Amino acid sequence: MLTVMKFGGSSVADLEHIRNVANRCIAKQREGSQVVVVLSAMGKTTDNLIATAKQITEQPSRRELDMLLTTGEQLSVSLMAMTLISMGVSAVSLNAWQVPMHTTSNYQNARFKRIDSERIRKELDANKIVIVTGFQGINKYEDITTLGRGGSDTTAVALAAELHADVCEIYTDVDGVYTADPRVVPNAHKMTEITYDEMLEMASLGAKVLHSRCVEIAKKYGVELLVCSSLNHNSGTIVREKTKMEKMLISGVAADKNVAKIRVAGLGNEPNSTFRLLNLLDKNKLNIDVMIQSLGKDGTKSVSFTVAKSDMLRVLDLLNENKDYLGIKKLDSDENVAKVSVIGAGIRSHSGVAAKMFGALASIDVNTEMVTTSEIRITALIDEAYADLAVRKLHETFFD
Repeated sequence: MLTVMKFGGSSVADLEHIRNVANRCIAKQREGSQVVVVLSAMGKTTDNLIATAKQITEQPSRRELDMLLTTGEQLSVSLMAMTLISMGVSAVSLNAWQVPMHTTSNYQNARFKRIDSERIRKELDANKIVIVTGFQGINKYEDITTLGRGGSDTTAVALAAELHADVCEIYTDVDGVYTADPRVVPNAHKMTEITYDEMLEMASLGAKVLHSRCVEIAKKYGVELLVCSSLNHNSGTIVREKTKMEKMLISGVAADKNVAKIRVAGLGNEPNSTFRLLNLLDKNKLNIDVMIQSLGKDGTKSVSFTVAKSDMLRVLDLLNENKDYLGIKKLDSDENVAKVSVIGAGIRSHSGVAAKMFGALASIDVNTEMVTTSEIRITALIDEAYADLAVRKLHETFFD
């Protein structure tokens, strides 16, 4: 048996937490499993490193920032290996270039291309617990890259897929996946299992337990995930293709405050105008989400869309640089927005979910600016100030 265990920053925040994680890894090995451990940086290390860089410049070189940030994970894996060895267990720490883990060259948001597993397998065959840095890789120039938000989850699942692990266990500061963020909705319910598709929607729409990219990899390669707490031994939530439970109408409610809205006005009313806009964003590796296009009285197009809040300035700079090429007459933005969503496989087979959702929002005087839907979710863009209130009301409407 082979198990990949991933622990987040709060799980290795200090030496006491590291010893706790070490004990869990030893217990897993003694159960008869080979163990690969993926770690995030300790506590707030990454945030502190970013803050230090921004004391030098508000927009640090993306390559150099990656070089800086990856030191956080290297610190945590080396301390974990030392701890295990001091407890009488064979262990070795490896960073991205030692594995190696090959990625694209998009600094700050690289994607895996392939993982060479020979070194890890060799260490496992020597009966060692292998501790690998999360969140990072190396590109074709042999530069260090980072994988963006949730990168350690992505590392763990990618390794589990490459090594054909029996399970990938994701340890966090909560003991599973809940119907809503329990810090916002105290009576949220923990789910025993959830499908990849539902988890993917929840992750991409603000649920912070797992990142969407790791769920995508798990679904593609059939990696079963177990989400549980590093602080207790409670049963967690299993994420897999099919669940045993009959489909509930709604599986969860999520909010994403890490969004900004951008409006581009004055585009020509021709098919190519929208393509030029979206193609420019795509070529610069900038993702958009909710999008609405409308035609003004003067015959020009307006396109509104959302981006990650961290990408807003990059998008605005890019569009300003290409105003003439795109034919932009007016450009504005708003970062005081949030997405609220209801998610569930039952949406595809039940009518009235949208009416119920918007009725709940109307009952608390929350206006919606943009709306998007899929077979298993409905998302509305609202004022960020009302995000938590909206989540509580929606959870009450669908679960209480």
